[in-house]
Amino acid sequence: MEALVKLSFYCFAAASVSLGAAAISYIVYTVGRVRVRQTALSTSTGTTVSATRPELVPGSDASGRFGSMLTVFGAFFAFLAILFRGIAADRVPLSNMYEFSLMFTFALAVCYLVIERLYHTRQLGAIVISIAFLMTIYIWSLPAQHREVDSLIPALQAKPLMTAHVSSAIFAYATFAVSFAAAVLFLVRQKWHVRWLPSLEMLDDIGFRAVTIGFPLLTLVLILGSVWAHDAWGVYWSWDPKETSALFTWLVYAVYLHTRTLRGWRGNRSAWILIFGFGATLFTYYGNYFFGGLHAYGGV
Repeated sequence: MEALVKLSFYCFAAASVSLGAAAISYIVYTVGRVRVRQTALSTSTGTTVSATRPELVPGSDASGRFGSMLTVFGAFFAFLAILFRGIAADRVPLSNMYEFSLMFTFALAVCYLVIERLYHTRQLGAIVISIAFLMTIYIWSLPAQHREVDSLIPALQAKPLMTAHVSSAIFAYATFAVSFAAAVLFLVRQKWHVRWLPSLEMLDDIGFRAVTIGFPLLTLVLILGSVWAHDAWGVYWSWDPKETSALFTWLVYAVYLHTRTLRGWRGNRSAWILIFGFGATLFTYYGNYFFGGLHAYGGV
């Protein structure tokens, strides 16, 4: 078992390096590069002088392709890290913040790659894969004991419920990260007219489609969490800080879907709701560090 745990950690280290390099590649591809352009100008005396001026042009396609390749590597190594740890633990590794964050990193990479394949655009990787890389940095900062495989405490021994509940949360958060990236690029494209970014219509559609996947998953998180809470603690709802923040996040995305589908909101207003929603998601993710509660075991 110890050998598998070490192998899992080495795979996570490889995923960290791959995702870090992928994030840099996507940023270079998305931000673009400066090119010096030379122009000829005619003066009033009839002479011609040359002048140079810098201009921002799209990043090289090679950077984007390199980012995609590295993201595939990062997702693959993250999957191996999860697989080896799961075999060592004889369960899906979701019991503490190390395992939860490792799975979230994998989900971010997978969700992004699906969007890249469906929409044939790589610019979202500058944000989504950067978030995935920042998650690996966070994982590295966790106490070393979280890397060990421990026995589950009684509250976590409902394996089917734990797997469904926590997995739904992970992929809901990952889709919300995609919608956040689409919203940020929407605002950038609208304000600065960066011509090589995806169109406003595409970015708006990506944000909406991501939420239509994540919102039902978050709904499932709340339902399964209530059932699990009744089995573990004897009550369906205890207004635990994690529960309350998850419910608030659910309400934010419910407002987004309501205003977009029934009131026709598009553009800035919807983008800002998505950005606020991802802020609520991050608070749900990390809020237990500040407020404790029944979800505080294992750092989760």
